[in-house]
Amino acid sequence: MADEIYSFECRAKRIVTFGGGTGLSTVIGGNSQLDDWPENPFIGLKQDFPLLDVVVCTTDDGGSTGLLLQELPMIGIGDFRKLLLSLILHKNLQKLHGLDDVLTRQIIRVIHCIFNHRFPSGCRNFQHVVNPLLVVPRHLRKYCPKDLADLLSSFGRYVSPGGGGPVIAPGGHCLGNLLLTAAIFQFNGKTGSNRHPGMDAIEKGIEALAQAIGVTPGCLHPATPTPGQLVLRYSNGVAVRGQRKSAITRRLMPIDRVSVECCEVPRVSEVVCRAIREADLILFAPGSLYTSIMPILQIPPIVQAIRENHKALKILGANFWIQEGETDISRRSRDRGFRVSDLVEAYDHNIAGGSEGLFDVVLSANLEHMPGSVLRNYALEGKSPIYLDRSSVESLGVLPVEATIYSRERLNSAGVIHHDPQKFALAVRALLIAHQRLNLKQERGSLRRFSPRLMKPPRADAPLLCTYYKQIGAILAEKRFSSKTLRNTMHEMIWENRDIRIDHLKYFCGARIVPASRWTRSKEWDNVLGYYDPEDRILKVHEHANLDPERLRDNLLTALGESLLGRYLKSRHWVNPEDGLHWGARRYEIRLRPVQDRACFLDDGALRAYLRLARMLPCPHDLNTFGITLNDREGFLPPGLLFGLLYAWYLNNAYGGIMEYEMSLLRWPPDKLIPHQLEERNRKQALVRFFRNVVFQHGDE
Repeated sequence: MADEIYSFECRAKRIVTFGGGTGLSTVIGGNSQLDDWPENPFIGLKQDFPLLDVVVCTTDDGGSTGLLLQELPMIGIGDFRKLLLSLILHKNLQKLHGLDDVLTRQIIRVIHCIFNHRFPSGCRNFQHVVNPLLVVPRHLRKYCPKDLADLLSSFGRYVSPGGGGPVIAPGGHCLGNLLLTAAIFQFNGKTGSNRHPGMDAIEKGIEALAQAIGVTPGCLHPATPTPGQLVLRYSNGVAVRGQRKSAITRRLMPIDRVSVECCEVPRVSEVVCRAIREADLILFAPGSLYTSIMPILQIPPIVQAIRENHKALKILGANFWIQEGETDISRRSRDRGFRVSDLVEAYDHNIAGGSEGLFDVVLSANLEHMPGSVLRNYALEGKSPIYLDRSSVESLGVLPVEATIYSRERLNSAGVIHHDPQKFALAVRALLIAHQRLNLKQERGSLRRFSPRLMKPPRADAPLLCTYYKQIGAILAEKRFSSKTLRNTMHEMIWENRDIRIDHLKYFCGARIVPASRWTRSKEWDNVLGYYDPEDRILKVHEHANLDPERLRDNLLTALGESLLGRYLKSRHWVNPEDGLHWGARRYEIRLRPVQDRACFLDDGALRAYLRLARMLPCPHDLNTFGITLNDREGFLPPGLLFGLLYAWYLNNAYGGIMEYEMSLLRWPPDKLIPHQLEERNRKQALVRFFRNVVFQHGDE
């Protein structure tokens, strides 16, 4: 059988792969970010399937890509850099430059070094951008053909001062990303335009760089040229924007669904749609479920083309390990991470029409004989395997297949489990043979536990991220900050929490670090070190919070949230017991200003609705007075402080940690609670819904 697999002729088979991140590039041609990749670069699917089309997710917003999105109207391109390396073919390099095997290997090392070189944060020296060969060790520079060196240099000059293109300070960037950005924007028409590059400019830019380094023309495609970003919605109702947020926040809740917001209706190349319809094999590469694969399948023409192809074998590549922030909590059972059936059900739950017609087979790693020491080491990092629950997968109408698709060599040498490009390609070959003989697309009954949702198409009127970033900067520049560092911190904090609306920034006029000796805020209610002062409209943060960057951001977010209420209070006071209350009880009352004097983000109806959710009830004889009656020792968060803390918690519960305890009741299923707890849970769920729909205006589906 092994001989048959190796001899199986698959060079005429057309294959389309979807994905992003490290998983896609690894199975295509090895993980090109690894230092030892140049030692064995010509492996993986690219070697077995020359008729290969790679469709890449474009919503990445972290690292170097995130910095580019702050400055330019563009899609996320970080994964393209990885794939350009992984797609290099030996024969293409030899034909292009007339090289023997030894020189070809040396050029690979040169290209690998240039593309993966990362500039230190804050670097503004363009010397190595203008002349990329300078980042290569001296003994290797002589192997770079002059025409390649000249082309890369021309791209570098384009994004350097005086080069005619957008000037991009290199600090924090991968050099390969800068070169690819230059290649794309050279075809984008008028320099300085806020028009994002269309499909033509992106394809020409990718091709210009791809052909120069030995990548087969026309095989690498963006899922869409339309810039957009992810919206992740958790099972507690919180919805937040940005791919990176899933990794840096710890919601302790499963992701319920994912959607995409674009600046216009997302377009798809007809070349991509045709490749999908004509494919013999469609592969969803291993990778981040919600941030690498799912965004692609939010684009209707791509899903339609996949379903219209009835001949292709469709394979879902399962991940080895759960991913913290994405697949660490199952929607079906919140006390464990994902199993393979959870991956399948996630597509059912998130894609219009469910997973029907998307894949026939799920390919999973055989981890039965994994050494206990390796599993223990991964467990110490918070990682556990995604096990194949075969019967559950079969009940979903998908054929489960296990194979040894990890590298035993890397397991033995480094104690890690990574996809092995050669073994993965071999498994795909075997599945094609099995499909040819047995028809793996035969109908299997589906007993899906979840009914597919009817999803709205992606939002098509979101602002470009660079526009949002520049608007923030312009608004903050007009406000008073006690230091430039504080202004920069707030700018980056808002960028990281892009659910903050531009109109949230108009209710304060500055921010200040307050020395401990001048801190006059009462600690009767809390020990929060940041607040909004409605008298001078300043966000004030205690100097102790300034000692810890995370604590500073936490308190800035809280104060910013409080500022949205503006000057809504005319007065506040405790009602004395002798004023009519029973012994052992106390009452707190507030009186609202007239609507025109409040300077409040919330309109009158929304403000009153919020106060009720904060347990403040209107007085029957005076509708502008709200109050709450408490037992003598009962704790209480005043509505202004509660609003600020909820604002910070909603955006990032790592910042609003004070509220994580308060809101932890949402992690309990309703049927496990007694009536009093259920009532409190419902109130907190309503608060989340209020912030999602009214404050951050995500809206309901």
